[in-house]
Amino acid sequence: MKNIKDLKGGYTTGASAAAGVKAALIYLTYNKIVDEVDITALDGTILKIPIADVKIDGDKICVEVIKNSGDDPDITNGVSIFTTIKKIDGDEIIFRAGLGVGTVTKSGLQIPKGEPAINPGPRQLIKNVVAEFHVNALEVEISIPAGVELAKKTLNPILGIEGGISVIGTTGVLRPMSEEAFKNSLVPQIDVAVAAGVDTLIFVPGKIGETIAKKLGFNPQAIVQTSNFIGHMLDAAVDRNVKQIILCGHIGKLVKVAAGIFHTHNRIADGRLETLAAYCAAEGLAAVEVKKILDAATTEEATEIISANNLEIVYKKIAARASYRAERYTFQKIRVGTILLNYAGEILGADDFAANYKNFTH
Repeated sequence: MKNIKDLKGGYTTGASAAAGVKAALIYLTYNKIVDEVDITALDGTILKIPIADVKIDGDKICVEVIKNSGDDPDITNGVSIFTTIKKIDGDEIIFRAGLGVGTVTKSGLQIPKGEPAINPGPRQLIKNVVAEFHVNALEVEISIPAGVELAKKTLNPILGIEGGISVIGTTGVLRPMSEEAFKNSLVPQIDVAVAAGVDTLIFVPGKIGETIAKKLGFNPQAIVQTSNFIGHMLDAAVDRNVKQIILCGHIGKLVKVAAGIFHTHNRIADGRLETLAAYCAAEGLAAVEVKKILDAATTEEATEIISANNLEIVYKKIAARASYRAERYTFQKIRVGTILLNYAGEILGADDFAANYKNFTH
């Protein structure tokens, strides 16, 4: 396994598109086809980006760049990025979404509704390239044909980006994915929900929570995927003045929150069985049964032991504790409710706030 320091970097979809624009402008200006261009990333890094193909179609020039993500596990690695430019009258750069590049359909993102999902960083990179050639106005269309299918593996459908993926990148330099970058990629879900006027967010760590939240009739615009980063997303919600949150997810994740664990990856902290055992012991479960819970391989196995002892009351208490811990984590700036689920999607328990919010009893 490579050390993070040894991992090779690459360049973003935005840098790929900017390289395409530069290669096209070199042809337009000097009638020369190049096989590599240098662009200056927004952090000052010089990127040498190979050009796969240059095609001329009347007054349009289309350039293909193959995205290179280095050692980053990016879904667009090896994908063709096509940038087509056309000189136009006026004094601005107009961006167009070609095949596989999405269009923004909801408020709350960095780009207004109706605009191509080409983020500010890539737009600035392209503007900087255009400025090198003293061109006043240009139409720039970015196409990523593979993006039609790739978008289904991203949060774009949730964020309201339709038709493809986003052209992204803060600086243009792609460094192997850090945990911080992944955490920050989750936050725009909150921005979109807040912009839509949602008053209560539904935090789901995974697909089980998302599926049940929809079955319970929660507003789909309110559902926010947190992955393992519940604490980070609570912080982001506080920053955006969110007042109410329902945690809805598998007990294996949310029982950790009851224990004060807000990064729920098992490599970071794992007190699932110990927490379940402690709550059951507090309700009078015999020591031999408590030991069975501690020896269980999974929380699902532990729930079978709890059911066999008719001790389902612990779920409501654990849910209430998870809510209390989350509220304390936010310094009481957010009211929190919790719904605990099993793998079958059944509700094991919920605290009063969550149950009353959706008018069910568990």
